[in-house]
Amino acid sequence: MKILKLITLLTVFLLTVNLTNAQDTSYTKDKKEVKAVMKAYKDAIQNLTTEGTFELFTPDAIIFEQGKLEGTYKEYISHHLGPELGHFKSFIFSDYEIQTTVNSPYAYTTENYIYTIVLKGNKTKGTKERTIKSKGVATSILQKIDGKWKIIHSHTSFKKLKI
Repeated sequence: MKILKLITLLTVFLLTVNLTNAQDTSYTKDKKEVKAVMKAYKDAIQNLTTEGTFELFTPDAIIFEQGKLEGTYKEYISHHLGPELGHFKSFIFSDYEIQTTVNSPYAYTTENYIYTIVLKGNKTKGTKERTIKSKGVATSILQKIDGKWKIIHSHTSFKKLKI
């Protein structure tokens, strides 16, 4: 009887450990996938392109910047970020940190960074090349849809730094 109880106790213990390890593995995989989505977006911006970024967002993803509703990602690209990228000579993120929490089917990220933008000069307008350096923060909500993480909400803000 004691042996049966011991076997039952060990079986329950091993099942619990295996289930916990399986959940940790899934959680870790999800966190890596979420971070990969955010990195892909950051890399595109640093490359001064929006190419490949539409697949990172849901069609109805909402974008906020500096406390202002920019609309869907498509609207944000068409009237704000897309045209803006054409005026940049470079856009570099530094001191980048990301915190990620996964609570499937949603994930939440907070990014902190410094970004340095070099604006192109424009002879026609009489402007010279200049550099802008800002400390930024972004929060995003992602949802796992058909096995892929997609951004459904993003809010960025920044504070200009003196250089």
